[in-house]
Amino acid sequence: MLRVAVVGSGPSGVYTAQALLEQSRVPDVRVHVLDRLPTPYGLVRYGVAPDHEKIKSLQGSLRSVLEDDRITFVGHVGVGGPGGVSPDRLKELYHAVVYCVGAAADRPLGVPGEELPGSFSATEFVSWYSAHPDAAVDGSALRARSAVVVGVGNVAVDVARILARGAAELRGTDVPPAALDALEASRVREVHVVGRRGPSQARFTTKELRELGALPGARIVVDGAELARDPAYAAAGDRGTPLPAVVRRNLDVLRGWAADPPPSAPDRERRVRLRFFLRPVALLERDGRAAGVRFARTAPDGAGGVQDTGAYEDIEAQLVLRAVGYRGTPLPGLPFDPVSGTVPHLAGRVVRDGKASPGEYVAGWIKRGPTGVIGSNRSCAKETVASLIDDAPLLLGREVSADPLEVLRDQGLLPVEWDGWLSIERAESELGRSLGRGPVKIPDWSGLLDAARGDSR
Repeated sequence: MLRVAVVGSGPSGVYTAQALLEQSRVPDVRVHVLDRLPTPYGLVRYGVAPDHEKIKSLQGSLRSVLEDDRITFVGHVGVGGPGGVSPDRLKELYHAVVYCVGAAADRPLGVPGEELPGSFSATEFVSWYSAHPDAAVDGSALRARSAVVVGVGNVAVDVARILARGAAELRGTDVPPAALDALEASRVREVHVVGRRGPSQARFTTKELRELGALPGARIVVDGAELARDPAYAAAGDRGTPLPAVVRRNLDVLRGWAADPPPSAPDRERRVRLRFFLRPVALLERDGRAAGVRFARTAPDGAGGVQDTGAYEDIEAQLVLRAVGYRGTPLPGLPFDPVSGTVPHLAGRVVRDGKASPGEYVAGWIKRGPTGVIGSNRSCAKETVASLIDDAPLLLGREVSADPLEVLRDQGLLPVEWDGWLSIERAESELGRSLGRGPVKIPDWSGLLDAARGDSR
C-alpha cells in the first residue's frame, strides 16, 4: 500500500488526491489530506466572494473526492510551523508527501506609509468577510468615507463590489454576522479601483467587470479621456485590429460606461470609480492613520509598459486595500526560492541541493507561482502525481507508520477528521437558522473547534 500525505485541502490538494486515486499503475493508494484549518476547501471556502455562488458550488465536487473511502481528511494539523509536524517527520510517516500550500502572502506595494492603520491587503479583507479564523480586519475599517483599491484584477473587483454592495443583498450568503453588520453600517461612499497601466492590461474578466455595473446601489464612473491614453483602447474600435477577446470585451464595457456617464446620484448611493495610468508612490497620513494615496501619473512607453510623466495626483481614502498579486511564503523545513516565491522542483519533485528529494513533491501555486484559474490545478496536479508514481517502486521500499494519525495524536496534535467537519457544517446551518438565514460561517478558532467536537455552547 502506498501511503501519501497531501498538505493542503484547497483545489490543488484535492485534485492531487483525486489524481492519485485515478492512476492505475499503483492500485492500492491511501491518501491523508492535511490542513492547518479544521475546515476543507482552502480558497474556495475562504477566498471566493460570498455572492459568487457558482464558484462556491465547486465545494460540491471537492467534497465528492474527499468523501472517497481511500482518502482521510486531517484538519487542524499544521505543517512546518510551531506546534505542528515537520516535513522530516512527515517523510517518516508516509511514503510520499505532496505540498499544496498555495501562495498565502500578498505582494506589497513597497511604498512609504503602507503599514499605516487603515491599510490592508485585499487578502486580509477577503478573509474578514469570508470568516477566516485568522482574519485581522475588523468592521471599524468601514468607518472610512472613501476607499482605494490598488490593482485591476478579479480580486480588486471582488473587494470593490463587496464595499459597494448593500448589506441586504448579502443576507442570503454565508457572511458572518459581525461582518454583515459592519457592511450594513458602512460609511464608504466612494471606491476607487486604480491600476498603474491602461485598461487593456487590466486582469479582470469581463464577467467580473460587468457585475460592477449590475450593483443596484452603486454608480460606475469611468473617464473616457483616461481610457483614450491606452493605444489599444482606440484600436479596439477597429474590429479588424487583433486583440485578445477578453481585452476587446473589457474595453467595450468600459467604452459603454464612459459614453453613458451616470446621472447624479443621491448621497446614500455609492460610486465606484475605475482609474488607470496611476502608480502608487506613498500613502498619506493624518492623525496616525491612512488618509489617502499619492499616485504618479503614468503613460504608455511604447514598449508595452508605462513611464512616469512627472505629474502626481492624490486620492483621499481612509481605507486602502492592495490587490497586486499573491506570493508564496517559505515553509520551514522545505527549500524555497525567494525570487519566484516557489519551492524548487523538477516536474513536481522537490529539489534539495540541486537534486530531487525522494518522496517530496509540490503542486499548485507553491509549485508554479500564482498563475492560472482553479481548473489549472488539475493538469499541474497530474504532472506531479505522474512523477510520484514513477518513483513509487523506490518509495514503497521504505517502512512507514501503519497509523500516522495515532503518531500525530501522540505528538499532542488534535486532528479534526471528516466527521468533525460535518459537525462544523451542522453548527453553521444551525447558526444560520437562528438568524433566519442559510448556513452562516463560524468565524473564530474556538467556535470551529467546539463545533468539530459537537459542543454547541
